[in-house]
Amino acid sequence: MKVFEQLERSRRWEPDERLLLDQVDRLVADIIAPNAARIDATGEFPWANVEAINRLGLNTIFIPEAYGGAPMSFRLYLAVVRRISEACASTGIIYATNFHAMKPLIEFGSEEQKARLLPCIAEGGLASLAITEEAAGSDATGMKTSFRPDGDSIVVDGSKLFITSGDVSDRILLFGKYSEIEDAKKSISVLVLEKGTPGFEVVRLEDKMGHRGSSTASLRFNGCRVSRANLIGNPGDGLSILLGSLNRSRPSVAAHALGIATAAFKDMTAYMNERRQSGRRIVDFQANQFMIADLATDLAMADCWLDYLADLIEAGADDFGLEASMAKMRASDLAMRAATEAVQMHGGYGYCRDYRVERLMRDAKITQIWEGTNQVHRQLIGRSFATK
Repeated sequence: MKVFEQLERSRRWEPDERLLLDQVDRLVADIIAPNAARIDATGEFPWANVEAINRLGLNTIFIPEAYGGAPMSFRLYLAVVRRISEACASTGIIYATNFHAMKPLIEFGSEEQKARLLPCIAEGGLASLAITEEAAGSDATGMKTSFRPDGDSIVVDGSKLFITSGDVSDRILLFGKYSEIEDAKKSISVLVLEKGTPGFEVVRLEDKMGHRGSSTASLRFNGCRVSRANLIGNPGDGLSILLGSLNRSRPSVAAHALGIATAAFKDMTAYMNERRQSGRRIVDFQANQFMIADLATDLAMADCWLDYLADLIEAGADDFGLEASMAKMRASDLAMRAATEAVQMHGGYGYCRDYRVERLMRDAKITQIWEGTNQVHRQLIGRSFATK
């Protein structure tokens, strides 16, 4: 693991960043990792993990100080996501989704909206990002959820699928179509739905292959009356806000996937150094060494690319969509490959729940699907090189 230790040392964290990461490492070792297998087995929401995260104030690191935060670098936030996800992918995505849902409010909301809606999250509240519908997955323009203006209110009708933390969130960043605008793209708008809004209903929770501790909800909105003051920007601003929010959440999903990949790589190499076959450790077979070499190299390269992307974002770049797609695509493909190889190297044991690699393989799969399927990202990246 020397190469990864050198890579970590090269980051030269500031003293306050190093202190926070040390605290996160202790949190992971003492609470999150020991709870992970039980959470996966029972499918129960990891409230103890969330409460421990809130005791460290980890939501505050991406919220401006004026609204109760203690902001730190985006690179540090990604490192926190990765460490938590390495121990428990369910807890990692719950934490990351708070950022995914609230960053658009931070970027595009008014001062009044941020002062009113963000302190709850800084204090440890949960947030959700609600885009996907039955007929609107990768193509968000197909969404049917409607926003109908009515005096000082907006009446929301429709439904959403696959919403992370949708049943427990205090704030839902909700996308729909403004009824007064006919064009499918230009009508997309976005507002913040607050917990307890009448007419809001949790229809069901999904029973998933992986990330079993992270709740994934189907939601329905039956004439939900939301204050017009919760509309972010103007009617029709939603598509640009949506694309901007995905470009910022995809690096976070990449960090989450790299946490899973790292866990799989560590478990695999540890087992390969112990397990013997035909009188030799299985790590000593050349074919297995070639596989380790490829995975280690790809893991290091994906890690470096994520650092590069974080630096771009922190420097104020406003066009990093392709770089974000590359990071998400490569990290999630790597998570699936590393987890699959880890199961293979464990042999029959890898197929049993006594070993973590079985869970990691199930957790890895969704990273290739959410935040845009990897087929969509390959299309975005590939067509960018087509000359006009």
